[in-house]
Amino acid sequence: MNKTKLLHEGKAKKVFLTDSNDLVIQEFKDDATAFNNKKKGTISNKGVVNNAVSCKLFTYLSENGISTHFVEKLSDRDMLCKYLEIIMVEVVVRNVAAGSLVRRYGFEEGTKLENPIIELYLKDDDLDDPLMNDSHAVALGLATYEELDILKEQAAKINTLMKSFFAERKLNLVDFKLEFGRHKGEILLGDEISPDTCRFWDLDTGEKMDKDRFRFDLGGVEDAYSEVEKRVLDLK
Repeated sequence: MNKTKLLHEGKAKKVFLTDSNDLVIQEFKDDATAFNNKKKGTISNKGVVNNAVSCKLFTYLSENGISTHFVEKLSDRDMLCKYLEIIMVEVVVRNVAAGSLVRRYGFEEGTKLENPIIELYLKDDDLDDPLMNDSHAVALGLATYEELDILKEQAAKINTLMKSFFAERKLNLVDFKLEFGRHKGEILLGDEISPDTCRFWDLDTGEKMDKDRFRFDLGGVEDAYSEVEKRVLDLK
């Protein structure tokens, strides 16, 4: 499968059209951003790590009943995917209080949530990806109420599967972001699942092992990403 034309370049990936109208290639970059593109930098080998981790997780989720855009891994940085009409709603699932949940509502960081919190955000960097509810999404024409129900149901199922997956690898899945899209009348999970889109804390030490190390200048960013990749790929 060949790249024919650059369709879109985002903060972390390039998406290329291919010889097939139904398929695209995602190319993972080493560029790193935080705080809605206000902080920029590079994380060495990040694209390779995120591609490998995402391929493994999409395969795992597909094997457990979640429909995704993933087709196959093409190279260290390239993933073949089904073409999606992206739904401009980011779904965030929170198991432990961290990040904006602490800032907005006063939770103490690290508080385990009795029930996971599922949030919707408008996918718009210019507006700083604001938190929204179902009515906002429908009023903006982003999705129907029925589609939003599907997004939230899928997010809850994915959370259950991924918490178990990462617990086996001694990682606490604190929270994560999902994106979905439409493909031939079906809603599929898209984008990526990686240390860029998830918060991981070591189950034993509580050490942060995700992009927060870049966001807050904690150091050891590349080592943390590599360790996540090792745990994800080494355990069958």
